[in-house]
Amino acid sequence: MVAVSLKKKKIKQKQKKKITDKMKTREEAAAYGLTFPDSYEDRPFKDQRWQVIRVKPGKKIFLWIYEKDELIHLNVKTDPRWRDFWRAAYPSVIPGYHQNKEHWNTIILDGSVPDKDIKQMIGESYDLVTDSPTKRIYEAVKQIPKGHVATYRQVAKMAGNEKMSRAVGNALHKNPDPDHIPCFRVVNAKGELAGAFAFGGAGVQAELLREDGVEVVDGKVDLTKYQMDDQMEE
Repeated sequence: MVAVSLKKKKIKQKQKKKITDKMKTREEAAAYGLTFPDSYEDRPFKDQRWQVIRVKPGKKIFLWIYEKDELIHLNVKTDPRWRDFWRAAYPSVIPGYHQNKEHWNTIILDGSVPDKDIKQMIGESYDLVTDSPTKRIYEAVKQIPKGHVATYRQVAKMAGNEKMSRAVGNALHKNPDPDHIPCFRVVNAKGELAGAFAFGGAGVQAELLREDGVEVVDGKVDLTKYQMDDQMEE
């Protein structure tokens, strides 16, 4: 009976800890920030109480950590569409201190904001500062399903700007990970393959498409048959 009582006590203690455990220290905030790819800590000011978490290679800051009014504060970048949602949800999420209040929020670590939401806001900040047209292009190309192709303009539209077809071509020519970014599935508006396909020329592109189940005739793909349906983007 004593063993059972002790076990129940430990379970209650664990449950209580789950409820009350909230991110409150700069160490906890910094440790979470450093879990993101290519992130690193910096202290850019003489006042060492201010620290930031940056991301390589652009050295952009996505997390500011500092103490104010005896509480740790975090500044995070926010999408204007979500900015007011977070401020309305928690009194401890306020307009960015010493920053553009349209694009930054401050989170006061007073224990009132759940860890999962703090982490979500930090994650959103990271995503915003690392966003770039090239990154969006690569993500768009990843969405082209096997057995289909997409045009440069279609990829540009998926990446947020259908007028940057030329940028799509430039980005794919520098594809850093062709094994996971299937640039061979991108063709021009006539269905023609890229004569200057960066990874071996049109012959290699044709071979990869055929392995994918796409028929290539005279260096061209029948778009009426193989073009990715816009509904597949959703």
